[in-house]
Amino acid sequence: MTIFREGLFDGQTAIVTGGGTGIGLAVASEIVTLGGDVAICGRRPEPLAAAAERLRAMRSGAQIYQAPCDIRDYDAVAAWVGQAQQALGGIDVLVNNAGGQFPTTAQHLSARGFEAVVRNNLQGTWNMTHAVATQALIPRQRGRIVNVIAQVARGFPGMVHTGAARAGVDNLTKTLAVEWSQHGVRVNAVAPGVIKTSGTRQYPPRLLEDAKRANPLKRLGTAPEVAHLIVYLASTFADFVTGQTFTIDGGASLWGEHWPIPDDVPQYPPYPVDDEPEDG
Repeated sequence: MTIFREGLFDGQTAIVTGGGTGIGLAVASEIVTLGGDVAICGRRPEPLAAAAERLRAMRSGAQIYQAPCDIRDYDAVAAWVGQAQQALGGIDVLVNNAGGQFPTTAQHLSARGFEAVVRNNLQGTWNMTHAVATQALIPRQRGRIVNVIAQVARGFPGMVHTGAARAGVDNLTKTLAVEWSQHGVRVNAVAPGVIKTSGTRQYPPRLLEDAKRANPLKRLGTAPEVAHLIVYLASTFADFVTGQTFTIDGGASLWGEHWPIPDDVPQYPPYPVDDEPEDG
């Protein structure tokens, strides 16, 4: 089901990274339903093939390009973007949805684990953004980019690696919105809270239950709910919106205990205070 008018993306092409599952597939599905053609990528070919078949069945004549791509490798990304553009005839929209992380405390996170998530979520987003902008959007002097990040306004206890990376993408969004405004390119971000998708199945059930309790609406979000917001920002209706990050988390960032802290927190002795003022 879509909330937008029929044909909203007629004649337009969108790249959706991580488009084989979850939020990415929900976004790609809505764009195809609204008349657009779509290129999707991910690391695993099987989900991409299944998603492409599903997308083609949604609209007669829909053009779908799918191929695996490791967004951490700039040369691979640049080649993939060129192939997608050749297959579909151009690019109007980029949705940077691909990413990944795993629950861990900062204390027990290895340097390699931190680097892997930052390379995927920050470096990978930059790689795709730069390749699409320089090959397609800037030469045509128009385009829209939507970055899918995370709710990091209060930090990200339990996933410091992705918190740092997503905060970087938030700043990247603001910076590029200013630099690329002269090229007709709009850049925005969407920061979902905990969303029920195939990706969250890897998280411990206790973590998801805690997320529900910490949410004023007492539930998790859904992929279509997030997709509606992304699709709006990817449409021409949002052409006066740029450099913004939109939170969609059921109010969780405003309320609730995100990280339990024990009562026996170490207390340091206060600094000594001289109650007697000096003469003079």
